[in-house]
Amino acid sequence: MEHSPFFLLLSTVLLLLTASPLAQSQPAAAPAPPGPTNVTKILEKAGQFTVFIRLLKSTGVANQLYGQLNNSDNGITIFAPSDSSFSSLKAGTLNSLSDEQQVELVQFHVIPSYVSSSNFQTISNPLRTQAGDSAEGHFPLNITTSGNTVNITSGVTNTTVSGSVYSDGQLAVYQVDKVLLPQQVFDPRPPAPAPAPTVAKSKKKKEDGDSPDDDSPADASLALREVGSVRSAVLVCVISISLA
Repeated sequence: MEHSPFFLLLSTVLLLLTASPLAQSQPAAAPAPPGPTNVTKILEKAGQFTVFIRLLKSTGVANQLYGQLNNSDNGITIFAPSDSSFSSLKAGTLNSLSDEQQVELVQFHVIPSYVSSSNFQTISNPLRTQAGDSAEGHFPLNITTSGNTVNITSGVTNTTVSGSVYSDGQLAVYQVDKVLLPQQVFDPRPPAPAPAPTVAKSKKKKEDGDSPDDDSPADASLALREVGSVRSAVLVCVISISLA
């Protein structure tokens, strides 16, 4: 017995209406939470940051940033030099640095706070980087703006921000045209000379029985008067003998 198309359609509608209401009320699966923020993966995806990525990994700074971004609410801003920026350095520059200096160089490109592109105009200088002391001669980093241009100076390097690589409200990554060279590593200042010791001026008290070498003006005048008296007595004796 063949069923007409109308019968088949009616059967399908009835089947849908009698389906389990539990199945119909199942909520849609929640989207998987986003993965942890990984700076090196962001830079790898952007391309042209091979040398900087290698330094981030070899110095251990990549692991530090990973922990900061995923275990706290603190923001981070990174100025990432492109591969061409490292190519412009003098040959052997990176190899001449100690392990500690390489860490300081990488940390000098990291600011421990989130800086959006609109904040550059109102930023307070000098910026403190993760390299440490921002005082002159150590790790100062200053940012100024001129129109849409963001200028960065370290006291050794002058460069500009050439573009935004990544921003999510906690992490901001900007590309810079040159490697930021800190003064502490590439232009160390000689230590300030120690202040000269102060010599206390002692006042000698004049006491009775001072040494005969004490040639005070009063003593000299008295000696002259005594010499004059002796000369006068001698002269009187000479004249008396002559008259006798």
